[in-house]
Amino acid sequence: MNIESLSAHKKKFQTDKMKVPAIFFMSEELLPQDETYRKLEDVASNPDILFHNLAAMPDVCSKPGRKNASGTVVASEGFILPQVNDSDPNCGMRLLKTNLTEENFSLVEIDKLFQKLVQTVPTKKFVGTKVPFNVVVDICRKGTRAIVDHLGIKTKNELENTQNGGNFFEHEVTRQDIFDVVPKFYLFFAKYRLGIIGAAGNHFLDLMKVTDLVDPQVAEIFGLKKGQYLFMIHTGSGILGQYTMYTHTAKKREHLSQSLMVSLGKLTFGSRKKDVYREMQKKIRNHMQGDESLLKYDANGPDGEMYMNARAAASNFGTANRAVITHNISETIKKLFDRDPEMDLIYDMPHISISKENHFGRDVFVHRSNASRAFGPAKMTDHPVYKKTGEPVFIPSSMSTDAYIGVGTDKNEDSFFSAPHGTGKGKNEKEKSITSKNELFAKMENKGVRLYNAKSSIVVNQDSARYKDIDKVMAGVETNGIAHVVAKMKPVAVLMY
Repeated sequence: MNIESLSAHKKKFQTDKMKVPAIFFMSEELLPQDETYRKLEDVASNPDILFHNLAAMPDVCSKPGRKNASGTVVASEGFILPQVNDSDPNCGMRLLKTNLTEENFSLVEIDKLFQKLVQTVPTKKFVGTKVPFNVVVDICRKGTRAIVDHLGIKTKNELENTQNGGNFFEHEVTRQDIFDVVPKFYLFFAKYRLGIIGAAGNHFLDLMKVTDLVDPQVAEIFGLKKGQYLFMIHTGSGILGQYTMYTHTAKKREHLSQSLMVSLGKLTFGSRKKDVYREMQKKIRNHMQGDESLLKYDANGPDGEMYMNARAAASNFGTANRAVITHNISETIKKLFDRDPEMDLIYDMPHISISKENHFGRDVFVHRSNASRAFGPAKMTDHPVYKKTGEPVFIPSSMSTDAYIGVGTDKNEDSFFSAPHGTGKGKNEKEKSITSKNELFAKMENKGVRLYNAKSSIVVNQDSARYKDIDKVMAGVETNGIAHVVAKMKPVAVLMY
């Protein structure tokens, strides 16, 4: 393997085929398996479309059916590259403060709450929080503001502390602009799909307790205290995001239902930009039928514009979904305990995104696939608080291990100012592995963590023994300037499929 050690927590990988190197932000023991290198080599072998270097986060890994590895950052100066990103725009996380603490909210009350949240914050359900068709369209074009107004959401800093203010369009768009890029068929189904965590992978709702203030000064700015309970939410962009991206990129459908939905969506697509769409479909067919190069759209052309508009609409729905889940948690607490938890958003961030940014003196399109943006203070000048601290970053691992809150730094340009969204799958020598649900429940209870719902037959795949050691990951995060650690958390209750 052509790996050069740049430091204890930073490696460089490059073969003769690769036009740019891949930088790994991890120690040698955290390096991935061979299949991951193969995918990175293939991506980096595409001529004239990649910029400077690829970045591989500590949680980098190969996922079936994907052209690129998960946990990567890829930049291009003139092209949009749909295949280097996973097909779930604005799959992301949010972290929320509450006035609940270990002193005023008992374990009995936590259990009562999560027994109810299994119903009010579903993981796998066809109908969640239903909204009118017009509200779905407004979410797509206006962002989270539309659902805040419709439901009367009272979460503090809901828009201020959401990346892009909860709206991934940089300009005003009309209803017809949305219909031009997203089939109405998908929008109709999206009426029923807000407020749902989802059944994919490790999407979750966690109640976390702050256990240690590593940087008390920044923790005070964030309003964090030891013993305080926080909610962490990890979701995808649901039906709307998945189907919209399948419509606009070359990726095999993973399920029959997806193929049927996408086919019906295309048949009923009433876009005014049919000429552009037809040319995009020709490219997609070529890549589905043997063209092994990366599908690319012109960042300044009509295909790039159509793709990015579709992506923005779907991304808006992803953030709105997490806003609705937050609202439903708050309302459940109010009804059960006659108290307001004073939900206050620390940050909501996507970890599947494409955005135009300036790096190494050039304007480039940064593709983060299961990696979070982690801007330092110098790039957060528009935010009243985070211009002093850097952008919030939170890194969980499995459902039963510690998690960290950090802030981006100004020292991380080689990763295009990015951070891992977790620790990634890998062997953890500290953890005893399990093979059954009963063992999983017992192990988590022994760690003081209650698991709820857990209907999936493969929930055991989220066991801590199957994830890399978070302390080893965080050593590289801090050393490489990816993020500066502010506080440490531990899960108390976990709700997932």
